[in-house]
Amino acid sequence: MSFSSTQLGVGLPLGNLTSQLLVNIYMNEFDQWVKHKLKIKYYIRYADDFVFLNQDKKFLEELIMEVQNFLKEKLKLSLHPDKVSIKTFASGVDFLGWVHFPEHRVLRTTTKKRMLKKLGVNSKKPEIVQSYLGLIGHGNAHKLSARVKKFMSE
Repeated sequence: MSFSSTQLGVGLPLGNLTSQLLVNIYMNEFDQWVKHKLKIKYYIRYADDFVFLNQDKKFLEELIMEVQNFLKEKLKLSLHPDKVSIKTFASGVDFLGWVHFPEHRVLRTTTKKRMLKKLGVNSKKPEIVQSYLGLIGHGNAHKLSARVKKFMSE
């Protein structure tokens, strides 16, 4: 979903606490619609990222249109065309910078590349290294963790 606009002065500044609070308030109507009207059992949302889980691919394909219509009509939002997909658990579910599998999760390749590039520029800032170690501590990233720790000793 996109919370940005091409109009000057329209949109939310991403990353600050106000935008995190406002997105949750703004998306509450969507949450209520998903839970009470659609009665979706497995729905996860964090800010403007969300996932629906269901075994029926056809159901999910039809759900996309319903979600697009609701977001457009009720909230004046649109889904990002490159970020809508239907995946199997076996192929991994890409959500919040991680690819989630039934038994583990791995850091998304683009997230890893961006992190390593940023560490190369800011390797002397221990707070950045610690932040990334905290992030990768949530998944299966033992080799990556060792690689990040090397930035602290350089």
